[in-house]
Amino acid sequence: MTQRQRRVRDRTERGRRIVAAARELAEAEGWDAVTTRRLAALIEYSQPVLYSHFPGGKDAIMTAAALEGFTELAATLVAARAGGLAGVGEAYVAFAEEKPALYDAMFTLASELPFAEDDTPEVMKACFAALLAVIEPTAKEQDAGALTEVFWSTLHGLVTLDRGHRLSPAHRDERLALVVARFGARGD
Repeated sequence: MTQRQRRVRDRTERGRRIVAAARELAEAEGWDAVTTRRLAALIEYSQPVLYSHFPGGKDAIMTAAALEGFTELAATLVAARAGGLAGVGEAYVAFAEEKPALYDAMFTLASELPFAEDDTPEVMKACFAALLAVIEPTAKEQDAGALTEVFWSTLHGLVTLDRGHRLSPAHRDERLALVVARFGARGD
């Protein structure tokens, strides 16, 4: 391994450590607790090192975390496709519950990530494609893309309202079952 290759490897690893530390801190205390000062202390590097990896500071780190999240969510949804629409819906909700801070970085907090645009990152497109794959068979005469957006919006609404304690806990499973029933049997 050349010295240049080693530097690139080390830099990549530092970047991963920064994002991992940010995610861990955010899951424990929320994104408000994530600061470059705290991250620098956690990973034992100076703040200028963090800024050399993420010139946009905390926002750039959150964006990197969100992109990791889209990769993880896409893999989760693809793995759940065997369960059809119900399996994918349950997997989506479980992902949001298990990683609330990451979910916030992906879908709730302000972000410069472009959704539904030509320059949307591939990992985000893959995430949408995983939802589209189970909606498309149920679309019939409707536009599958638009129907997928409505399904996704519905899941997001359920997640957000449930997390905010705006919905009855007694109807939690029933709500998801109703969504699946409205969007089509199992989608397979």
